[in-house]
Amino acid sequence: MDDTPDVVSLLPSATEIVYALGVEPVATSHECDYPPAAAGRPDANRSRVDPDASAAEIDAQVQEAEASGGVYEIRRDVLAEADPDVVVSQGICDVCAVDEVLVHDAVDELGLDCTVVTTDPHSLSDVFDDIERIGAALGREGRADDLMTDLRERVAAIETRAMTADERPRVAVLDWTDPVMVAGHWIPEMVERLNATFGLQERAAASRPFEWREVRAYDPEVAVVAPCGFDLDQTFANLSDLTDRTGWEDIAAVRNDRAYAMDGHHYVNRPGPRLVETMEALAACIHPDLFETPPDHVARPLARTVA
Repeated sequence: MDDTPDVVSLLPSATEIVYALGVEPVATSHECDYPPAAAGRPDANRSRVDPDASAAEIDAQVQEAEASGGVYEIRRDVLAEADPDVVVSQGICDVCAVDEVLVHDAVDELGLDCTVVTTDPHSLSDVFDDIERIGAALGREGRADDLMTDLRERVAAIETRAMTADERPRVAVLDWTDPVMVAGHWIPEMVERLNATFGLQERAAASRPFEWREVRAYDPEVAVVAPCGFDLDQTFANLSDLTDRTGWEDIAAVRNDRAYAMDGHHYVNRPGPRLVETMEALAACIHPDLFETPPDHVARPLARTVA
C-alpha cells in the first residue's frame, strides 16, 4: 500500500522541493510551473494582481490588494476536494505567496485533518532546513538527506572556486525596477560567499525599496536586474524603468559592460533546490573568468545600447 501523503503546495519553491523528494502534489499554486508537470496540477489559490502589467502598475495593484484583503485568495473548493494530509505554506512574504494565516483559517473552516508546514527562509541554511522539515512531513527523510548533501557539495565547490578570484567587486542585485528594490534574504549571503561585496543589504534582511541616489552612490561594479516574478522577456520589457533614470550610464557596472538581467521568477526569488543554479549564474556574472557563461534562459548581459 502506498503511504505517500497527499500534499498541497502553495508556493513554487515548495513545489520544487516536493517534486525533488519524489512526491507529486495533488494541488499547487497558480504560479507553480517547475518541474513542467507542476503546471498541470489544480490551482489551490489565485492572485488579485495582473502579472503581465508593468512594474509600476504591479506595485500599485499590490499596494491596493494588501489594503483590501491580501494579494492572494485560497480556492477553498480546490483545497477541500484535494483533502490533503500536508499543506506547505510560507511566512516570508505576503506578496510572493498566500500568507500562512489565510491557510490556517481555510484549513480550520473546511475542517481538514492535515499538517501545515510553513517555510520562512532567509538564508541557504534555512532553505536546507526547509527541505529537511518537508522531507520529514512527507516521510522522505532519506531523499531529503541525499538532496541536501548534493546541494551542499555543489555550493562548496562554487564557493571554493570563487575564492580564487583576484577581485572582490561591489555587487547589487535588484529585485524590482519601479520602485527600485534591492534583493535581500539569501542573496546577500550568496554574493558574499562568492567573494564579492553586497554593500546595500545585510544578510537575511528583507528586500526593500531604495532611493535611486543610494544605488548610484554605491556605484556597483556588477549589477544584476532580477525582478520578482519576471522572466527575462518581461525584465527586458521593463528595463527602461532603470535605463531612463538619471545616471544609469554612469554606474560602473554599466560603463564596464558588467550589468546583467536574470530570470528572477525562476532563479532569484524561489528559495528551493535551484538556488544552487542561481549561485552558479551569479558567480559567472561576478567572476566571468572563473565560471562558464550561464544559459541564455537564466541570465544575459545588458547591452549598453538600451540606455
